[in-house]
Amino acid sequence: MSTSTTSASPPGTQDPPEPPVRPAPPASRRGLRRALRRDWQLYSLAVLPLLFFLVFRYLPMIGNVIAFRRFEPGGSILGEQWVGLRYVRMFLSDPTFWQVFRNTLWLGALTLVFCFPVPIVLALLLNEVRRRSLKRFVQSVSYLPHFLSVVIVAGITLQMLAVDGPVNQVLGWFGHDPIRFVQEPGWFRTVYVGSEIWQTAGWGTILYLAALTTIDEDLYEAARIDGANRWQQTWHVTLPGIRPTMITLLILNIGTFMAVGFEKILLLYNPLTYPTADVVSTYLYRAGVESNSFSYAAAIGLFEAVIGLVLITTANQLSRRTVGTSLW
Repeated sequence: MSTSTTSASPPGTQDPPEPPVRPAPPASRRGLRRALRRDWQLYSLAVLPLLFFLVFRYLPMIGNVIAFRRFEPGGSILGEQWVGLRYVRMFLSDPTFWQVFRNTLWLGALTLVFCFPVPIVLALLLNEVRRRSLKRFVQSVSYLPHFLSVVIVAGITLQMLAVDGPVNQVLGWFGHDPIRFVQEPGWFRTVYVGSEIWQTAGWGTILYLAALTTIDEDLYEAARIDGANRWQQTWHVTLPGIRPTMITLLILNIGTFMAVGFEKILLLYNPLTYPTADVVSTYLYRAGVESNSFSYAAAIGLFEAVIGLVLITTANQLSRRTVGTSLW
């Protein structure tokens, strides 16, 4: 007869507790770690752009605090004394601010209405060109102004539209008196929008030409079988195919609606054209840099940024609900 013996723990002792089981990290986190280990060379390329945005875009946002504090040159970088909404009330009651605000809205609206569709039309026209040499020539000529600096573009514009410039000389051949394009306020918006179209239209077609290459050729073949002509193919196939690109660029343009080109306006305008040429950005330059009213200028700049944020958020929501395409 065999007996089995069991080992018992000595009295007064207990078995050691089992180590706690750590919960497994979420699948998304494990996937991110795996991707970082596998493609760390590619992710390292994003370090410098992230540092750029951190240093030159996000850290300067701390300076917006001087919109609510009295800032004096040579004093504290974050202002000397808290003044609340004093500077906000100042520019809201300033008639000059509302004049430059209206000018900004006018120039922003005209730039959006005329400069946004021109690259689309140019891309559609180039897409119909079958001669490769002619297509390359038109592309090269239209792209060239984008690579010129704003100073050169403004200089060419001023020289072309001077009283004794080529434009007035051509008008003189038809018996027309010289027009003071640069000195008359009524002509500034036309001059600015025209120079903006000349400088940006060709470069903007690159994105739309790239989007056109993604459209399936079978869709055009099906449209031709159904009897669609070239205009109907463009309306029902081409435009819907590039619609996501159009909506994305439209939302981005609306977001920069208030940020009308500061450098070009600063180079083109003069005291005679202030009634129509002076915008928020140039007014900020004169109030902040030339007059040393940095807190006042910061308050206006913060107000402009808030308007831009509201515009791009609203445009994104409307785009998502109406056409189903949005940035986020």
